[in-house]
Amino acid sequence: MQKMYDILIIGGGPAGLAAGIYGSRARLHTAILEKGALGGQAVTTGELENYPGFFDGMSGPDVMKKISTHAKHFGTEFLTGTVTRAEFSGPIKRVFTDDGQEYQAKSVILAPGAEPRQLGVEGEREFRGRGVSYCATCDADFFEELDVAVVGNGDAAIEEALYLTRFANQVTMIVPHDEGVLYGNRTSVEKALANPKLKICWNSEIVKITGDGIVQSVLLRNVKTGEPGELALDGVFIFVGTVPKTGFLKEAVALDDAGYISVNERMETNIPGVYAAGDACAKFLRQVVTAVADGAIAAVAAEKYIEETETFRRQVLEADRPVLLLFWAARVPESVAGAGIIEAQLAGREDVRLVKLHAIHDKKTAEAYGVYATPTVLLFHDGKVLNRVDGPFTAEQVAALLMGLPAAK
Repeated sequence: MQKMYDILIIGGGPAGLAAGIYGSRARLHTAILEKGALGGQAVTTGELENYPGFFDGMSGPDVMKKISTHAKHFGTEFLTGTVTRAEFSGPIKRVFTDDGQEYQAKSVILAPGAEPRQLGVEGEREFRGRGVSYCATCDADFFEELDVAVVGNGDAAIEEALYLTRFANQVTMIVPHDEGVLYGNRTSVEKALANPKLKICWNSEIVKITGDGIVQSVLLRNVKTGEPGELALDGVFIFVGTVPKTGFLKEAVALDDAGYISVNERMETNIPGVYAAGDACAKFLRQVVTAVADGAIAAVAAEKYIEETETFRRQVLEADRPVLLLFWAARVPESVAGAGIIEAQLAGREDVRLVKLHAIHDKKTAEAYGVYATPTVLLFHDGKVLNRVDGPFTAEQVAALLMGLPAAK
């Protein structure tokens, strides 16, 4: 029998782990599906000085271990596999992995993360793992007392360059901008400019990585003058942004032009019951702290979605008698009056049930049935809409609606 989850989370980085904590703590059957080690890109980060509460030098792997332990404590289940395809069109979401497994869930949270963007220069692919790296935490100790370059000029590049100064003899940042222009937070920039083991090669870009089996130098070009140059070194660390790992989602959810998942403030995708969180989302800031926040929001939104859809299924779609479904809002006088009209019409009748849904709290259900005004009443029988009245209605209109009931069996 196919195992069914309440929430299936794809990706075990900070966003996925946070979603796991919130989903499991809500007593929902929650699982995280991850192809590799837990923690995502955060486990490649030396120190998380800007993560609240961990300013005293805790590493990315340490923080991620604590968060994953937290998720396990509340009962999050951990699955291993690489997702190759997803089908989200029906009420039950289906996810398929490269080892032939199929997972089903009432809701899905997409947190696949992103991976380092390649520089795209000659020699980069050839020397990957032989002097070319995208992870200072992973590889810094291989370059102890050697000379390395860091390509990039944002927060990640600056922080990783500072980390590398603990190991390397000399760290050179290759920056395409004018002297003094670094796009990192002020504290990190000040540390970088003051560090005697870190120098910056301004107005420059790498055009080729060279060596004999291992990296030995990089060929440079001045972006202003076109003048060539060469820098002898033993390693190149590249931090020029990320690419979302969303290739398996091209037919499943809406992506922007760069391949990031489009979401709203509730982390909802364009598919009901499917949410996204973390670095794979189209967003302004990609940090551990924002990924964790995304995961929490997505899990709470998924919890509300499950509660709403299951209540609706039980009370309306699978009801043992016809149902008058009233969408209303407690602070709208016409809604309160409409509820009173229906209750009066149904007084003493047991062949019809009244179900009231708040148009704001049950927004997804309202949208699914094209309800954009309150009060609106729909007549359901055997899970189908027989008739409806949109907007304020009269007792006569409700009576006419009830006249459309099928004859009792």
